Amino acid sequence: MCGRYVSPQAADIEREWNLRHAPNPFDRVNYNVAPTQQVPAVRRGADGEPELVALRWGLVPFWAKGVPPKYGTINATIERMAEAPTYRGPWRRAQRCIVPAYGFYEWHQSEQAGRVVKQPYYIRIGDQPIFGMAGLWDASTAADGSTVMSCTLITLPANRVMAEIHNGRARMPAILARADHAAWLAGGAADALACLAPYADELMIAHRVATRVNAPRNNDAALIEPIDR
Repeated sequence: MCGRYVSPQAADIEREWNLRHAPNPFDRVNYNVAPTQQVPAVRRGADGEPELVALRWGLVPFWAKGVPPKYGTINATIERMAEAPTYRGPWRRAQRCIVPAYGFYEWHQSEQAGRVVKQPYYIRIGDQPIFGMAGLWDASTAADGSTVMSCTLITLPANRVMAEIHNGRARMPAILARADHAAWLAGGAADALACLAPYADELMIAHRVATRVNAPRNNDAALIEPIDR
């Protein structure tokens, strides 16, 4: 799964995806993105061109009348996204998005003195300073007529590096190669599905970070600094 990540500021996203500048609230780096927050995402606009939008992290299905489900919807597994009631609509309607990141966090579990200890790691990608995670988005209309725009990140079985770090579940976010961005946003279902694969082990860079990241209230550059073992 992916439960925390580092989100770039809008100017860097616009440069990376060659987007037209548009007013948005993402003028700074978010070093500790947590579920339910508004996050920047790139999706296919009405004119067919990529656009930067703000989406709630934690998908609210169109049929939910704007009310977030009681179960977790921050991640959609590749195995069930085409059939699960929450995600099959966005998948079939090709409501795909890219969630930009500098890196993400995962927790390694170990047993120490008879108790489970979770050590956070920060993971980035060697060939992409800013990378895109594959996601789905949806729009749900509430009783008052307002619309909740939201998204989920797609996860898949971990590669070797992530299986060692995220040993509790051995999952990882679906990280897109730069060459696959257009196919993910605008391609057919088969082409989009072909974009989803565990990222190459040798391109993943990970180090231990302090447990300050466990609290969403902590949000500063020190969160991604390596710590000694």
